[in-house]
Amino acid sequence: MNEKTSRGSFRGSFGFVLAAAGSAVGLGNIWRFPYLAAKDGGGLFLIVYLALALTFGFTLLTSEVSIGRFTKQSPLTAYGRVKRGWGWIGKIAYAVPFLILPYYCVIGGWVMKYLVAFATGNGAAAAEDGYFGDFITGHTAPGTPLKECTSFIFEPIFYLYAFLLICAIIIFMGVSGGIEKSSRIIMPILLVLVIGISIYALTLSHKNDAGKTVTGLQGMKVYLVPDFDGLTVRKFFNIVMDALGQLFYSLSVAMGIMIAYGSYVPDESNLVKSINQIEFFDTLVAFLAGVMIIPAVFVFSGKEGMSAGPSLMFVTLPKVFMAMGPKIGTVIGTLFFAMVLFAAITSAMSVLEAIVSSLIDRFKMSRGLATTLEALTALILGAVVCLGYNLWYFEKKLPNGSTAQILDIMDYISNYILMPLVAIGTCILIGWVVKPKFVMDEATKNGEKFRRKALYIAMIKVVAPILLVVLLLMSLGII
Repeated sequence: MNEKTSRGSFRGSFGFVLAAAGSAVGLGNIWRFPYLAAKDGGGLFLIVYLALALTFGFTLLTSEVSIGRFTKQSPLTAYGRVKRGWGWIGKIAYAVPFLILPYYCVIGGWVMKYLVAFATGNGAAAAEDGYFGDFITGHTAPGTPLKECTSFIFEPIFYLYAFLLICAIIIFMGVSGGIEKSSRIIMPILLVLVIGISIYALTLSHKNDAGKTVTGLQGMKVYLVPDFDGLTVRKFFNIVMDALGQLFYSLSVAMGIMIAYGSYVPDESNLVKSINQIEFFDTLVAFLAGVMIIPAVFVFSGKEGMSAGPSLMFVTLPKVFMAMGPKIGTVIGTLFFAMVLFAAITSAMSVLEAIVSSLIDRFKMSRGLATTLEALTALILGAVVCLGYNLWYFEKKLPNGSTAQILDIMDYISNYILMPLVAIGTCILIGWVVKPKFVMDEATKNGEKFRRKALYIAMIKVVAPILLVVLLLMSLGII
């Protein structure tokens, strides 16, 4: 039985680590982490994030990978194998990547558009005001009747299709032949690009409007040194919640991915060592993402540019690249968006795999059929997301106070409601129903040492559930 008609498996621990790290190193690390660090006191956010990664992140990551390897099942079916009657967690865990994949591929298409712009020498145009807005709206005013829309309205859909096609081909090729093999190629390239751009960002200097020279090292200081100015208990609590929410993006937990990947890990692999390596790699790249972006933005745009939020990648950074000079800006912009595209692909294919593996396990589909069905579904839903910026544009007020349209609503439901529910359910199941020993026995089945045993028990039973409930209540606008 070949890999396209069976579940497949990783050839070894290294392939698993690269694939899992590739899933973790996605758009959330590249644009969301630097933005939160800039917003939440620089070094203060880094300290809080690192503390949570080593405790909360370690707990959920270990639990999900262990569940996957123990059951040899995908998220949709794994929870029911752990304990009869708890399959409802798997259904929610399946819904998360199902909702995420369409809009994630839309954003991946945006990255492709900017890569093409810089690679073809059109970086200056990409840095102009209104470029991003014109692209995602197709140069079409919201609510314009379809018969009056131009062909530009379909450009974001074209890039969505191109991005999703790459991911679907990789998943169709199987676990070792597609996911593992591509990760072994993409991840080293991605890491080299991240390190190279980070080093270059620190060498930058620029005279601001006041005639004062600002350097990348000064921006690095803003990034690393904790800022306690105006810090209150409430503000610190918000920083903790921001860091906690970022961990979902960074470690790919509570969305079924690590259960799916864990199910492909050979029994003889050292699970504890692999999880430690994933933690380290993810945290390193998240940190370097800040080094790449914050010093460069600080040099050319000051602290105001650092607070650009979600528009940082597609509005602020192209301006920063062009401010470096047409030639060097084009090169750096091309390398940066190539790196972001690699990161987006490794994450998107893991989201797709969580869905495909669930279809294979639950409905006994072949890998080819499962991949094709989900790719077509994501294409349709992704097109709806694209049209949400023009033909089907509307605004809705969310419970957390933000204003949203189709993409934001899908993101809110998946990331702010369903993912905390999955994590809370996992904590209750492992911490109180089957007990923490279930995970610790699986993680140490080859005689490995579980060095954070007391920490794990305290986190899975008490601390993590409390934090998750608070995060969910904040997302719902209750507190």
